[in-house]
Amino acid sequence: MIALLLALLSTFSIVAHDPETGEWGIAVASKVPFVGQMVPWAKAGAGAVATQAWANLGYGPEGLRLLSEGMSASEVIQTLTSGDSLANQRQIGVVDSRGNSASFTGTETMFWAGGVTGRGYAIQGNILTGPEVVDAIERSFLSTEGEILAFRLLEALKAGEDAGGDSRGRQSAAILVVRESGGHQGSTDHLVDIQVSDNPEAVTELRRLYFRWWEPLNMLEMYSGERSEAVLSRMANQSYDEAWMKNSVAWSMAMANLELDRALVLALEASASEPEDANIMDTVAEILYRLDRFDEAVLWGSRALELDPESKYLLDQLTRFQESPGGEI
Repeated sequence: MIALLLALLSTFSIVAHDPETGEWGIAVASKVPFVGQMVPWAKAGAGAVATQAWANLGYGPEGLRLLSEGMSASEVIQTLTSGDSLANQRQIGVVDSRGNSASFTGTETMFWAGGVTGRGYAIQGNILTGPEVVDAIERSFLSTEGEILAFRLLEALKAGEDAGGDSRGRQSAAILVVRESGGHQGSTDHLVDIQVSDNPEAVTELRRLYFRWWEPLNMLEMYSGERSEAVLSRMANQSYDEAWMKNSVAWSMAMANLELDRALVLALEASASEPEDANIMDTVAEILYRLDRFDEAVLWGSRALELDPESKYLLDQLTRFQESPGGEI
């Protein structure tokens, strides 16, 4: 029973800060369900905390309070663990308001457990397949410098899973990113808050949901146009295995009118993998339309509508394509 309880929040996570945008975030994955309700804690302007292993959930709000008072990441961990009789069974990662980081792994956490830190990030995990997991997370995070923080966190999480991840398997994942007035219409500080609570491919699903939410118009509102376009361009020229990911990036490029030829390649690759997917066909049609290849846009739009004849959206799309110069065939 004790071993089962100790495994409750066995997981791997990355806590990080982007000084350019004033964002703090955590990405986490685990074999246990609902990890997003327990591990990640963040407050704009103060910092972020991940509490796991035989987790003391009080570390979250108390850690944020201490960070808000100006404590450094290492001081927060020292304060939280010094009066905790079960500290040796805890694991915690903290990044403070200045980007200082610290990670703590108790001596009684379950093998393999450990962490790494650097300027602006803390990575930790327990019951992992080995140290290669946190090493892979660190390499990914450092290699994506300049990207949007949420994207960096998700890619790092995927790298950790690909390296072995939680030795018991996969079940849940979450990402939380905060920035002052970063939420919808500036009403909250929660810029990104997505959880996958019970899914055998939780990290993949988390990335899918993020890219469903993420749109160029959101990016242009949240970041400078130059940075948004640079990120979109880099994303368009990366390699993706999943058809939905290729389609999501291709659609985003189309909406931003950036590198449409590359976007078309991605969309066609996605369609080749999923030839009966009407949404992907619509992406191909939209890109062709924006490339002034109107007759081809009509053909692809017609095929999409044939697959989903009840869709008013696809009907409106086809009508738009047909009304373009040369669109009648």
